[in-house]
Amino acid sequence: MTFYALIPAAGSGSRMGGAVEKQYMDLNSVPMIAHAMMVLAREPRIEKLFVVLSPTDKRWNNYEWRGWEARIEVLRCGGATRAETVLNGLEAIATTCDPDDWVLVHDAARPCLPDEMLGKLLDEVADDPVGGLLAVPVADTLKRAAADTTSGARAEATVPRAGLWQAQTPQMFRHGTLTEALRAAGGDMTDEASAIERLGLQPKLVESDSRNLKVTYPQDLELASMIIRKLNE
Repeated sequence: MTFYALIPAAGSGSRMGGAVEKQYMDLNSVPMIAHAMMVLAREPRIEKLFVVLSPTDKRWNNYEWRGWEARIEVLRCGGATRAETVLNGLEAIATTCDPDDWVLVHDAARPCLPDEMLGKLLDEVADDPVGGLLAVPVADTLKRAAADTTSGARAEATVPRAGLWQAQTPQMFRHGTLTEALRAAGGDMTDEASAIERLGLQPKLVESDSRNLKVTYPQDLELASMIIRKLNE
């Protein structure tokens, strides 16, 4: 049983609104994706880290990744959606991975993953028959917006939060099962666990915390910067 990691990094991050793709935005003096890679590369149980880029990516080669050569392999086969990018990456490494090997898929825009959370995921899921993901129990009251938005968003109902979890990454599944799930699901999956669920399987939820945030909007960069500085103290 071998562990591999895969970072889909072929998107543009349109909600950030910048001229630079989100994964390359500066965060504490290095591109954001470097933080996501660092924590995975530090974990000794992970054999190799695959980074899946768009075939037209022109920024990767602008940076020096010296010292990472033995740990990272770049795959220029990203697709139009996250699901396509992950599936293309899985198919590209099919000759490297056995079907029963674990693949941890992690967002390039989650730069604050604590080392102990990654270790916890590996510890709790390595012997699981399905696989699992980091997630956080929902704490806030949830509102469903009304369909009619002519006067702006309005709350239509309160959604019970009991049993609801907010999915994070990494999400960790066996290469063969995840490949099968994504092929069957098509390109509309926003996370890997959704595709696994469509097979009738139930991924394990491994409790994480809010430090492992996803950078989605410009204001998230400042918070991510503070979290990273704290983690590195």
